[in-house]
Amino acid sequence: MRIGILTAGGDCPGLNAVIRSVVHRAVTHYGDEVIGFEDGYAGLLDGRYRSLGLNEVSGILARGGTILGSSRLERDRFRAACEDAPALAKEIGFDVLIPIGGEGTLTAAKMLSDAGLSVVGVPKTIDNDISSTDRTFGFDTAVGVATEAMDRLKTTAESHQRVMVVEVMGRHAGWIALESGMAGGAHGICLPERPFDPADLVKLVEERFSRGKKFAVICVAEGAHPQDGTMDYNVGAIDRFGHERFQGIGTALAYELETRLGKEAKPVILGHVQRGGTPTAYDRVLATRFGWHAVEAAHREDFGRMTALRGTDITMVPLAEAVTELKTVPKDRMDEAESVF
Repeated sequence: MRIGILTAGGDCPGLNAVIRSVVHRAVTHYGDEVIGFEDGYAGLLDGRYRSLGLNEVSGILARGGTILGSSRLERDRFRAACEDAPALAKEIGFDVLIPIGGEGTLTAAKMLSDAGLSVVGVPKTIDNDISSTDRTFGFDTAVGVATEAMDRLKTTAESHQRVMVVEVMGRHAGWIALESGMAGGAHGICLPERPFDPADLVKLVEERFSRGKKFAVICVAEGAHPQDGTMDYNVGAIDRFGHERFQGIGTALAYELETRLGKEAKPVILGHVQRGGTPTAYDRVLATRFGWHAVEAAHREDFGRMTALRGTDITMVPLAEAVTELKTVPKDRMDEAESVF
């Protein structure tokens, strides 16, 4: 069997662990050939790929990013390419495609599957927002980075009697903000799932200062937004890939709090530092298991499906199930977080 593999969308820690796992299982156990498409679906459509053997994946388990590169693709170009997907696979000469990515990547994978291509997906997103799997690799690393940042920021915030507003990733699902905010002991958490009122945060900070606590840390997801009419904030436009461009809620909220409190408030935008660097042990293990099971599914001809973590087991679920809806933070998890600040 000749297996094609690609990584698409935003990078995250653990991608290389999946690639390594696929190559090891496919080559050493089945005698397969593995090729890696460069720069995501763009490499697939352009026919840019390279052979991946044991030497090519040596030493990449702990390496962040992706050795294959990644990119985003305009939807119209991809839709047009889907019509010729089987012919493209025949021309390049591969039997199965294993795309690794988030909601957009898996939606594209389903389109290729519907067009007749043999596809086995692997879910990836630091946002942990794919509904059909309990966890995605990269999330644990991102939460750890954000938590460490808040641990560090507390000392400088206390030294200067400041309010720190820490913006973390999370466009439409606030899992990173929720778990890093809880783990980092944030004094307020703002999520996309629940619009916030700045007045509530002002009251929270004032109460802390009245008790002699001269600092505060607020954790806010990039997709969080205020309740209508509570503060000036413009919703971003849609980019050419269909993604909303956010306007910097961390900076806007820090300015709002400083104005209302009369105390110094600083925004800290963690941004892509959450995506980079070495994956945690948990993410390395999960990514490795996903890669192993993807190869097994390919040899069972279990196509049109993706790997998923259910409890402690890896199972296969339909790609359609993976892209039906985002997994957002439920109310009971928000209530748990609010109980500790």
